[in-house]
Amino acid sequence: MTDKPVRRYAPSVPGRQRPEPIRRDAPADGRPAISAPENAPKVAPPIGDAAAPKKLYYGWIIVACAFATLAIGVNARTAFSLLYPEILAEFGWSRGETAGAFSMGFVFAAGMGPLVGLSLNKFGPRIVMPTGSLMMALGLVGTTYISAPWMLYVTFGVLVVGASTILGYIGHAATLPMWFQRRRGLAVGLAFSGAGVGALLLIPLGGVIQDLGWREACWAIALVVIGLLAPLNLIAQRRRPEDMGLLPDGDTAARLADGAQPKPLGGPTLAQAMAMPSFWFIAIAAFGMLWSWYAVQVHQTQYLIDIGFDANMATLGLAAVATFGIAGQINGGWMADKIGRECAWTIGCFGFAACYAILIFMREAPSLPLFWLMIAAQGLLGYGLTAVFASAPADLFQGKNYSTIFGVLSVAASLGGGAGPYFTGLLHDIFGNYETAFLVCIGWSAVSAIAIWIAAPRRARRRNAEAAS
Repeated sequence: MTDKPVRRYAPSVPGRQRPEPIRRDAPADGRPAISAPENAPKVAPPIGDAAAPKKLYYGWIIVACAFATLAIGVNARTAFSLLYPEILAEFGWSRGETAGAFSMGFVFAAGMGPLVGLSLNKFGPRIVMPTGSLMMALGLVGTTYISAPWMLYVTFGVLVVGASTILGYIGHAATLPMWFQRRRGLAVGLAFSGAGVGALLLIPLGGVIQDLGWREACWAIALVVIGLLAPLNLIAQRRRPEDMGLLPDGDTAARLADGAQPKPLGGPTLAQAMAMPSFWFIAIAAFGMLWSWYAVQVHQTQYLIDIGFDANMATLGLAAVATFGIAGQINGGWMADKIGRECAWTIGCFGFAACYAILIFMREAPSLPLFWLMIAAQGLLGYGLTAVFASAPADLFQGKNYSTIFGVLSVAASLGGGAGPYFTGLLHDIFGNYETAFLVCIGWSAVSAIAIWIAAPRRARRRNAEAAS
């Protein structure tokens, strides 16, 4: 004979329907555990419930992948500052003409920006990032065969600097911020600090250039790019959290309710974004920021040699800036979350302005204390701008079209990054020194700081937080 389940009932209440049977797993103290009706709505546990199982959010895998890619991709481009004196010495070209290759790359990158954004939206970073790795490796190998300025423009300028649009800050700023919202600045800062860690490779690279030659150094970088970055991004990259059933910051659809899915991505279209004044002020801020950033990055090594530092010390200076930038980028992202994008951006612009002022003063009084003060201003303060540059546009234009919008926005950034080194070299050739060019860079730092306040990402961030609450 089969045992029949014991049926116990909760005390009846006059005027109410008879309650459902109490389950056999009712509490031992006799309190009823009445089953909910089958058609009752299911209530999800609150986001962040301590009882929910902890699992590594895939966004942090994306951060790690971006960290490694930026470590190599950005510094392959930065290596031009080490190659620059060697190319000048070998071919005898003018500084403006030679630095123009780097600037030409940014002009090409400006045209690539919208295409990169569209490609990231359509194909995703798993396809676009390895393509950029192949493009960069081909450019580095081609650079070893140059014999005329136009060849340097095509190989290092178009291919290497152009590919860095994909593998560097712009490519990752177009996708990474969508994985985070509450901790967007910090996550971007951590990822972008990879560029500073990778800068440590510039020290042995300088030794390779001195001992073996600049062509061998280009081959070494090309092998690392194609052997590491291409497979890493092919395996680890993903487009956006919603494609994996996730929400930004690690909130999963399964924790919303059984069968629920993340809300469809909204946000402005490209045309709507370009109709906003904030789009154009962000563009001005980015133009001025990258003018100041890359003007000093390209010309710093040669300038330090000009005022009396030896080549090894000048190389150390370039690597030290990026190394200080590790803390600068992480701190810049943290500050952007805590005190606001505008304040963090202004601090970064002040860092570059201070860097140029110190460099001008060092011409008359070069010293190691000023050398390290210049590096600290540039790395600890100035490099924090990268995290804000990725976070502020995402606050204003987040949504399904964000990669496309950021790709178009990056045109202004790339033009600034190209114009800065070119006009700095040109002004040097005209006046015979860097002082005028450095003063222009200070002016662009000030313009950039003013423009970010007018763009006002703080307002959009406040609206986004209210909508999420």
